[in-house]
Amino acid sequence: MKTDIEIARSIRMKPITAIAEHLGINADDLELYGKFKAKTPLSYKSTKPHFVDPKLVLVSAISPTPAGEGKTTVSIGLSQALNRIGKQTSVVLREPSLGPVFGIKGGATGGGYAQVLPMEDINLHFTGDFAAIEKAHNLLAALIDNNIQSKNHSLHLDPRTISWKRVMDMNDRSLRKLVAGLGGTTFGVPRETGFDITAASEVMAIFCLSNDIRDLKERLGNIFIGYSYDKKPIYARDLKAHGAMAALLKEAIKPNLVQTLEGTPAFIHGGPFANIAQGTNSVIATKTALALSEYTVTEAGFGFDLGAEKFLDIKCRFAGLTPNAVVLVATARALKYHGGKSLKTIHEPDLDALKKGIGNLQKHIENIKIFNLAPVVAINRFTTDTSDELSFIRQFCDEIGVPVSVVDVWAKGGEGALELATMVVENSSTVHTKFKPLYALDDSVETKIETIAKKIYGAEAVDYTPKAKAGLLKIADLGMSNFAICMAKTQKSLSDNPDLLGRPKDFIITVREIEIASGAGFLIPITGDIMRMPGLPEIPASERIDIDDDGNISGLF
Repeated sequence: MKTDIEIARSIRMKPITAIAEHLGINADDLELYGKFKAKTPLSYKSTKPHFVDPKLVLVSAISPTPAGEGKTTVSIGLSQALNRIGKQTSVVLREPSLGPVFGIKGGATGGGYAQVLPMEDINLHFTGDFAAIEKAHNLLAALIDNNIQSKNHSLHLDPRTISWKRVMDMNDRSLRKLVAGLGGTTFGVPRETGFDITAASEVMAIFCLSNDIRDLKERLGNIFIGYSYDKKPIYARDLKAHGAMAALLKEAIKPNLVQTLEGTPAFIHGGPFANIAQGTNSVIATKTALALSEYTVTEAGFGFDLGAEKFLDIKCRFAGLTPNAVVLVATARALKYHGGKSLKTIHEPDLDALKKGIGNLQKHIENIKIFNLAPVVAINRFTTDTSDELSFIRQFCDEIGVPVSVVDVWAKGGEGALELATMVVENSSTVHTKFKPLYALDDSVETKIETIAKKIYGAEAVDYTPKAKAGLLKIADLGMSNFAICMAKTQKSLSDNPDLLGRPKDFIITVREIEIASGAGFLIPITGDIMRMPGLPEIPASERIDIDDDGNISGLF
């Protein structure tokens, strides 16, 4: 059996100019990064839609397991299938972060015959967007410390109130908490700080929510830094940082255009994680695809409780988007895992474990309906699945009136999702639901957090630590209580405890602290033990990644 990278190399890619032409993009408007990658101008986002009623399809999933459910693979396979049945379709995805590539996952460009290409480039440095975001973020950090050090140009920042950290695109737990400025007066003023991963940067969040350069610059200027010694709030615009930060993002903000194995156009742009950030690609890329395509397939990170909730309550609310269909990806082996089967044995038949774990699927279906949207379930098939297991999931969905399709896109590409594509077209055309946000922005911060925790997670209550309660007072004092909520929570469970699998009940969500992302326009309640700088696993994926004398990379899958 071929590996993902072997399959990718066996495909003869089309020139990116041909992919652009298929979408109606003038080749002269492209900024080429070789033959198979290009950036598209911001202007295409605002062009008159090529189709009368373009459809937006959101792909989400049940609570993920370490084995992986293949949400990106299904998104790509579905887009290929829609093209096969005559619907001009683009897929819009997030850019992979080097942290997971070298950590656990080893790659994030789909799999088998449902991949985006060129997979090595996309998984590694791609077009340099992450590097630009990292530099813009760290420029602000440098300007903050420089201002503290300054004698004649100081804003009199109180170092004890500054929460802005530095970022890097790598998992490195040793950088979570640091003391900077040691070594004497010429080296700066000592203060506690640390690093987050680039995917959790507020600059990344702003990048993905901005509509254009002007909006980007204004949002960057709104970043809250801390207080002066006389308790005056200080923002990035007070440091005159936002212009230079936006300048660093001038090229990065343009959407990246690539292709799938079957030549489907793919926009890959922005990459916030969903467990510690908003988990969705850029508004600009999504709107560009919608302007040029009949169907736009996009995904939101991790389970519906994380990425999809934020896609709807943050991205769709801010950008004026409404999904026409929602696909929920599930696997038999993941449901067996949620039913108590160990990771080592989930490939073994076990109908009892599947029945115990089906509650996780049920809860995510209920969550989709809370937003007044209609779900379609995609069972991502694996070779170890039995007919009894697949039949049980089908029967469960049939009994609750939810369309369901077994897909096999890893082995068959678009052909393996033709039934799903037909269901999506029917759902998006005949099911007339109107998306409604979960909460109102003018609700209190506590009400918004508790609404998400109780309605989406199924929590009994929310508990706040003293630090979180102090954060609530600070938010009210700054006049930021009307911001959206971006929960930082483990992806492994509906609760904030990764060990509570399936559909847990009678649990309490603990908010440890609340970070402010004023430029992005949301607050980040941090729950449980979640960290905004992940660590590497005991055996990182980087150990199997290599390059030979001819420059061929191996180990990415």
